[in-house]
Amino acid sequence: MLERPNLNEYHPYFERYLELVPDKGLQDILKKQLETTINLLSNITSEQAEYQYEEKKWRLKEVVGHMADVERVLSYHLLVIARGDTVSFTPFDKDLFMTNANFRQLDFKDILSDFTIVRQCTSSLISSLPEDSWIRTGTVLNHPMTARALAYIIAGHELHHQTIIKERYLINNNLDSMEKGN
Repeated sequence: MLERPNLNEYHPYFERYLELVPDKGLQDILKKQLETTINLLSNITSEQAEYQYEEKKWRLKEVVGHMADVERVLSYHLLVIARGDTVSFTPFDKDLFMTNANFRQLDFKDILSDFTIVRQCTSSLISSLPEDSWIRTGTVLNHPMTARALAYIIAGHELHHQTIIKERYLINNNLDSMEKGN
């Protein structure tokens, strides 16, 4: 079983994500998260996906695209560290990623599908890693980072954005009644 990482296995910045993740069954958590996110967003129209809760904030479709991008990056870091490479990963600029992404031109259903595929790939990677790979350490944000910490951060990042979507996009976009089936 994949145990929760210790505090010394990741940069303190990531604690905000790790504290959101329940203690047991990471693979089940990742699967249930995906189901929750898909159920939350599967009935969103193209118009609703364009919603921004403030002028300079991302559109809902961009948030989902960001979730997929971050999971790709973190999964790559996880893979490299789990395989024993000692490369040091520098931070990536999420705003630069957004500037150079074409989420605004993509159909929301395609973005949601992409996120689903990314999560399936992440889950496949996590389920295939041998036990001894979880404590292998690399460097992320100039700090030691284990493969298992990255797996938990992936889960926490999605939980973080699920909350933002519920609190700032769905309710403010008058989608809360749709979510409840009204």
